[in-house]
Amino acid sequence: MRGLPQLIWTQAKLYLREPAATFFTIFYAPLMLIVFGSIYGNEPNPVFGNWGTIDVSVPAYIALVIVSVGLMGIPITTAAEREKGILRRYRITPLHPLAYLFSELITYVAMTLLGVLLLVLIGRVGWNLRFEGSALNLLGGFLLGTFSIFALGLVVASLAPTARIAQTAGMVLSFPMMFLSGATIPWEILPEGVRQVAEFVPLTHVVKVLRKLWTGGSWGEVWVSAVVLAGVLVVCAALSARFFRWE
Repeated sequence: MRGLPQLIWTQAKLYLREPAATFFTIFYAPLMLIVFGSIYGNEPNPVFGNWGTIDVSVPAYIALVIVSVGLMGIPITTAAEREKGILRRYRITPLHPLAYLFSELITYVAMTLLGVLLLVLIGRVGWNLRFEGSALNLLGGFLLGTFSIFALGLVVASLAPTARIAQTAGMVLSFPMMFLSGATIPWEILPEGVRQVAEFVPLTHVVKVLRKLWTGGSWGEVWVSAVVLAGVLVVCAALSARFFRWE
């Protein structure tokens, strides 16, 4: 594992060289926040339980960052590296294959945190963002949601033969999730029929967990969503382990 820091640094640079992945990971959610914050402000709103639009949007937009990395960043980057023969070369180096996988995971989590930190900073500076939950609980919810969506992205990365197909598949999966889950349009104003369909969307449960824990709720209030995400994580991790290809 002596080469792990250098490998992580290399993976981070490779990730940031992908324009689509970089934009959606770091800039998409903050830009959404700036646009809608400029329109609606952050005054307490009874529709959102006397929380402001920005207060409820930031935890939902964290889910946007997660799905951007999980369903666009991971599939595109992994498929591109396989297509170029980079994964095959990694496999024959003295580094253990787990070192590569570990470096990838650290890189993706770091990119996600970078997008989240920028999002929270803009919300705090621009609209006095409120947070009344437990930081530890929120971190747990963030990691559960992140690893669940990442595992789904790894399934796409494992099955996609080329980066172009991985990008298409990632977008086909991610954009409906973004608009059905409450990650872009607040859950409270979605039609009832849409909300019923959205219960089958994994990202919906990420949004539910993050919003509830952000506003001071407990795990007991989101245990169903937590179980769903844990199930997605286990099933998708098993599928990606079964179908992942180095070349």
